[in-house]
Amino acid sequence: MERREEQSGAAGAGAASALDFTVENVEKALHQLYYDPNIENKNLAQKWLMQAQVSPQAWHFSWQLLQPDKVPEIQYFGASALHIKISRYWSDIPTDQYESLKAQLFTQITRFASGSKIVLTRLCVALASLALSMMPDAWPCAVADMVRLFQAEDSPVDGQGRCLALLELLTVLPEEFQTSRLPQYRKGLVRTSLAVECGAVFPLLEQLLQQPSSPSCVRQKVLKCFSSWVQLEVPLQDCEALIQAAFAALQDSELFDSSVEAIVNAISQPDAQRYVNTLLKLIPLVLGLQEQLRQAVQNGDMETSHGICRIAVALGENHSRALLDQVEHWQSFLALVNMIMFCTGIPGHYPVNETTSSLTLTFWYTLQDDILSFEAEKQAVYQQVYRPVYFQLVDVLLHKAQFPSDEEYGFWSSDEKEQFRIYRVDISDTLMYVYEMLGAELLSNLYDKLGRLLTSSEEPYSWQHTEALLYGFQSIAETIDVNYSDVVPGLIGLIPRISISNVQLADTVMFTIGALSEWLADHPVMINSVLPLVLHALGNPELSVSSVSTLKKICRECKYDLPPYAANIVAVSQDVLMKQIHKTSQCMWLMQALGFLLSALQVEEILKNLHSLISPYIQQLEKLAEEIPNPSNKLAIVHILGLLSNLFTTLDISHHDDDHEGPELRKLPVPQGPNPVVVVLQQVFQLIQKVLSKWLNDAQVVEAVCAIFEKSVKTLLDDFAPMVPQLCEMLGRMYSTIPQASALDLTRQLVHIFAHEPAHFPPIEALFLLVTSVTLTLFQQGPRDHPDIVDSFMQLLAQALKRKPDLFLCERLDVKAVFQCAVLALKFPEAPTVKASCGFFTELLPRCGEVESVGKVVQEDGRMLLIAVLEAIGGQASRSLMDCFADILFTLNKHCFSLLSMWIKEALQPPGFPSARLSPEQKDTFSQQILRERVNKRRGKEMVKEFTLLCRGLHGTDYTADY
Repeated sequence: MERREEQSGAAGAGAASALDFTVENVEKALHQLYYDPNIENKNLAQKWLMQAQVSPQAWHFSWQLLQPDKVPEIQYFGASALHIKISRYWSDIPTDQYESLKAQLFTQITRFASGSKIVLTRLCVALASLALSMMPDAWPCAVADMVRLFQAEDSPVDGQGRCLALLELLTVLPEEFQTSRLPQYRKGLVRTSLAVECGAVFPLLEQLLQQPSSPSCVRQKVLKCFSSWVQLEVPLQDCEALIQAAFAALQDSELFDSSVEAIVNAISQPDAQRYVNTLLKLIPLVLGLQEQLRQAVQNGDMETSHGICRIAVALGENHSRALLDQVEHWQSFLALVNMIMFCTGIPGHYPVNETTSSLTLTFWYTLQDDILSFEAEKQAVYQQVYRPVYFQLVDVLLHKAQFPSDEEYGFWSSDEKEQFRIYRVDISDTLMYVYEMLGAELLSNLYDKLGRLLTSSEEPYSWQHTEALLYGFQSIAETIDVNYSDVVPGLIGLIPRISISNVQLADTVMFTIGALSEWLADHPVMINSVLPLVLHALGNPELSVSSVSTLKKICRECKYDLPPYAANIVAVSQDVLMKQIHKTSQCMWLMQALGFLLSALQVEEILKNLHSLISPYIQQLEKLAEEIPNPSNKLAIVHILGLLSNLFTTLDISHHDDDHEGPELRKLPVPQGPNPVVVVLQQVFQLIQKVLSKWLNDAQVVEAVCAIFEKSVKTLLDDFAPMVPQLCEMLGRMYSTIPQASALDLTRQLVHIFAHEPAHFPPIEALFLLVTSVTLTLFQQGPRDHPDIVDSFMQLLAQALKRKPDLFLCERLDVKAVFQCAVLALKFPEAPTVKASCGFFTELLPRCGEVESVGKVVQEDGRMLLIAVLEAIGGQASRSLMDCFADILFTLNKHCFSLLSMWIKEALQPPGFPSARLSPEQKDTFSQQILRERVNKRRGKEMVKEFTLLCRGLHGTDYTADY
């Protein structure tokens, strides 16, 4: 304590003990917090002040800190401390002190009505918290009393000051209710009480808002107060007069924002849809804002147009179903829809000239859903009315999606360009959704427009218009099956006619071709119309993402129709790879595309293409393998290894047997001899080992090497078999020299696919025993620095138990050491490692009966596991992991019941374990519940969650709400 005091240098504020929570020390600590330049001292002061606020002494020093001679920062802390004591420690206050506390708060609020506003607000929040804790029994008419007290004429504060203080108090009351920590049953009681009390608030607000003499600051406060109260789900009909007054206040620029907020909050409350008559009265009020909206748009007043749009959308989006149900009022609702359409199509480019149109997009989804949810007859009527509206919407959205002129776009910031990109994605999603309403006619509509645009000789068309129409097509084709559309052949025919003079247009052409790749697979005769465009675009670095992703889609979807074009595709791809036109990720995609392409060729052709494709990289790798390791040749090595692994990810010459799916997936035999990928891997195996020998210390290179084999194993499955012995040997050498998580992950993959096959069991068993032995040695040296290795090791052990429990039968495997290491891993702070360890135990414990060594270890050391699990539940592990620990308890109970029933009673016997907050009865209840639940795993998880909350002192608090 003394050393800290010297460090802080500020009269020991940071070091004061709990007994030193005095006014003087609080003031010194606040001075240190605000003015000390040393960040460590500030942190010390803040920590100490937080303790002071919750201390019993806070009741004493808070009032003193509110004295008139104190500065606002000190007064604010005093008011905040009062709020914390009242809101969090209400049960500490004796009932006979409620009235004096209430009176003191009223006195202070009256005094600060003409003082610091931030202090006034905190005091109001404190009184609001007091009122909520006393309502309804101890303070039945709290709100009416507040209004009456502040309207008293004998106050020393002027009328306006009192009025603003009262409005502040009334505003924070519902806000404090929303965030309060009241128990659920109390919340219901208080909500009902507040709903009744709004009868004392709304008439006052109406009077102040409509009174011509009310100053602007008062009217603004009234609107904010109304906005706060409507969120308590006050019946909409009770709000009618105030909503109308708020609409009138929209004409006053000073009150505009507060009026919008109040109207939107009132309209948006979930309960409002019950009051259809009131909603119908609101439509003319909203439509009456159209002239003000047009004026705002004309004058470039974005704030006003944005606010009016929010009101229109709030009414339309929240209540379209209720308003559509009023069939006799269809014309007024249609007028509202058209007003929202005006907001969608508001002039200017988003987000530079306007930010309003994006607010409307969700409305169009809602309206469509509501129309399509009606029964057939009513739906047909509304389809007739709204189909033309939705066709108009498509035109408006495509207009809004258009890029600005090149010159204007050049001035946009990168942030504005990114916002525009996201906005176009939202438009794309909306168009895709609208297709459900408009169907094939929408595609025909777009095609006709594009055709007229490209074939018209009357006027030159802008690239922006063409791009937007193509973008519309692409949006729909990406997610909707257009294989039966009669306009796609025409579109494919039009694409080569587009004069591409711009990167954005070229990008959209590429993405549109990519979106039509499945259609091309069904109509291969059309591939030649678009493939040359894609191959040409590959040479342009500006079109890198669009051209490479489109080629990858075509190679994936159309691979069986591409052999005639294969030589050309490989040649162009090789050329751009050698010229290093594309960034690393696009190079990887390109290799995946070539993997798809080569998969459909004959084996001899594949090998020939692989030779020409890979040879330059192999030569480069041979050269790099001779060099002394340095950062630049490391990047080149990782890049080349990445290219190979991405190629092998998709190069798959055997067809999947459709009768097999999931983890048991197997393939039909390939008649052509050894798999080309295996041939290549065997050819480069020595070279890869040579690279590894120099780079074993580097996790990134080791990871890149393992990725080649891991991706090949996943793709080839049984075809990889010839490589298993030499790969096991290499992995063993790698891991023995320097253990790395990626080597364990690859070992897990081999165990998963090959361990159950007798021919491959010996090398896999040898590798499994070796990596286990090396990892156990690592545990003896201290595993805390290697959570990734421990994580992967636990996953490997679980996989071994799942796929081939025989691996645990070997006498050379120290099952006891493995068990103890896994218990240690349960205590790691890294969540993934703990999850993996829990996963291991849930696989191990069911094997107690069938694997003798496992049964013996569980009998000897199971109690140690149980104690570790109870410690974690008791508070040592994150609450997010409780389901994993519950799984261990459930598995122990299911497979080791007699042992668990003995262990759990013994383990919970010591006082204070696993938490000092538990009573013996609570521990006893928990153990009985756990032992009883052997069938319902979900119920077991709920018990553990309940118990961990008790252990942490959180049971029954608002922390449990999200749990």
